[in-house]
Amino acid sequence: MVNITIDNQKLQVTEGITVLQAARRFGISIPTLCYHEAMEPYGSCRLCIVELNYDKRSRLMTACTYPVWEGLEVKTNTEEVINARRFIIELLLARCPNSTEIQRMARQLQVEKMGFKTRDENEKCILCGLCIRVCQEIIGSSAISFINRGIDRVVETPFETESGDCIGCGACAFVCPTGIIKIEDINEKRKLENWHTELKLVKCKGCEEYFTTEAVLKCINKKKIELPKDLFEYCGKCRAKSLRKQLRMIKEGELSRV
Repeated sequence: MVNITIDNQKLQVTEGITVLQAARRFGISIPTLCYHEAMEPYGSCRLCIVELNYDKRSRLMTACTYPVWEGLEVKTNTEEVINARRFIIELLLARCPNSTEIQRMARQLQVEKMGFKTRDENEKCILCGLCIRVCQEIIGSSAISFINRGIDRVVETPFETESGDCIGCGACAFVCPTGIIKIEDINEKRKLENWHTELKLVKCKGCEEYFTTEAVLKCINKKKIELPKDLFEYCGKCRAKSLRKQLRMIKEGELSRV
């Protein structure tokens, strides 16, 4: 354990965690768009900037990437920190002026006007990289990545064509903070417009409704997860229904506990 100070509060936290993690454990709010607790910190959105004080100096640093250490002093709401966050949100607002999430965060930071020109009013991708990282780190597919540089940088599939690695799991859409990733289930196909990909859906063995893709089931089988063989061939509702039935049978003595 190490002793740190955040906004004049003396705290004892686990050595090695980040400033952002430490702040959240004690209910101290620090805004962020590119952070997700299931993935490695990336620090691309810069909104989690805080002021660090040590050796009689202060500097601005991203809270999601900076580890705590003994005696560290952190300030999350100084004038310099707030001005830096406002500048960042102005840039994001200029990039994605119609994103409801960016608009919400701009209101929180009391940013009403943009000081920069908008290139495309319909743009909603803030290049946070969450979709890329969840695909690589959690799913293990690496179906998408950043391509191009500077103002032309975008998230795309290799060669901007149908991805042979995408399994249609929807994890990218789940973590996207601005909701730009669109997934549609139409008849027997799952369409991922952003990734130029269509995948075949399979039916739930219980309710016979289409619920996931063949590629997802193959991926699960490859990982050799130690669970009943046909568990993932049922949709979430049917799995929950089966579980409730088993619990009821255990309660009534019709089924013994394992």
